[in-house]
Amino acid sequence: MKLHQLKNVPGAVHRRKRVGCGEGGGHGKTSGHGGKGQTARSGGSIRPGFEGGQMPLYRKLPHRGFNQVNFRTQYEVVNVSAFAALDAAIAEVTPELLAKNGIVRPGFPVRVLGTGEISRALKVTAAGFSASAKAKIEKAGGQVVVATA
Repeated sequence: MKLHQLKNVPGAVHRRKRVGCGEGGGHGKTSGHGGKGQTARSGGSIRPGFEGGQMPLYRKLPHRGFNQVNFRTQYEVVNVSAFAALDAAIAEVTPELLAKNGIVRPGFPVRVLGTGEISRALKVTAAGFSASAKAKIEKAGGQVVVATA
């Protein structure tokens, strides 16, 4: 297939809406802008939640509670299958090594999960391990080291 052979799917292309071309076109007179007032003006828009001066609903409702989103620990997740992509000469896996190889983002604690298989003995250092990941690493003859932050 070449670029000149590409076609849009049926219904993807619409005619341009021609406004202000008389009443017969269906978009005459006010050109789809309604009649007068703030919303008929160019640049005239009402901010979300504004109720014409009435106390907005979001200000009437009580705002209570607390959220841990700003204080949570965000982990970089890596599966044991990712260790197969590392060089065969590597015997010790650290978060710095994983970041250097582009597997995780630097600066975040790493948690190892157990998806996939591991075939060689590795000493893996990370902030956390799932039970299945720990079992697979130790079954392959490797060692699990939990790094404290």
